[in-house]
Amino acid sequence: MRVGVFALQGDVREHLQLLTSLGVESIEVRNAEQLATVDGLIIPGGESTTISKLIDIFGLRDDLLEYISSGNPVYGTCAGMIMLASEVLDAASGQQSLKVMDISVRRNAFGSQLDSFEASIEFAGRTVDAAFIRAPIVERVGEQVQVLSKLLSGAIVAVRQGSLLATSFHPELTGDSAVHEYFLGMISKSH
Repeated sequence: MRVGVFALQGDVREHLQLLTSLGVESIEVRNAEQLATVDGLIIPGGESTTISKLIDIFGLRDDLLEYISSGNPVYGTCAGMIMLASEVLDAASGQQSLKVMDISVRRNAFGSQLDSFEASIEFAGRTVDAAFIRAPIVERVGEQVQVLSKLLSGAIVAVRQGSLLATSFHPELTGDSAVHEYFLGMISKSH
C-alpha cells in the first residue's frame, strides 16, 4: 500500500510522519504522475483558498477529479474537507472546491486561530484526540453521507461518503492514529 499526501500547501510533513509510524509507504504528491502511483490520497489542512488556487495553477483539478471518480480513497482534513465539499457556504472570492462530497461546510466555524482547541471525540467507535484549528463544520449532509463524529454541541466534524472521508480536525497533530487507521482500512477494502 502506498498513500500520497497532496503536497502543494498545508501540514504535509505531519501526515507523512504519522503514516511512516504506522509502517505505511507514503509520498508527497505534487503532480499527476505521482498521483497515479498511490492507492489513496490525503488532502491535508492548510489554507483552502490557497490550495484551490494552487490546484488550478498546477493544472491538477481534472487529474484529482478523475482520481476521485475512479473510486480511489481520499481523506481530507480541515482545508481538505473544504476542498471535497460540494458547497462552501462562505467561500472566498474565486475559491473553488472539488464538489465531490455531498456536504455543505462553513469555513473557520469556530473562529480565528486564537479560538483553536483540542477535544476528545468519538470516531467510528473509538475515542480520538482531535485538534481544531480554524476548523470548518459540516452544516448539511446528503443522503449518501454517513456522519462519523459530532462534538457535544452537535456540530458535525467527521463524515464519509463512499471512498471519501473528511474531518474538520487534525488527528495528525495530536499523534492519534485512529482516523488514519480507519482510512487505511478504506484503502485495503478498495483494492
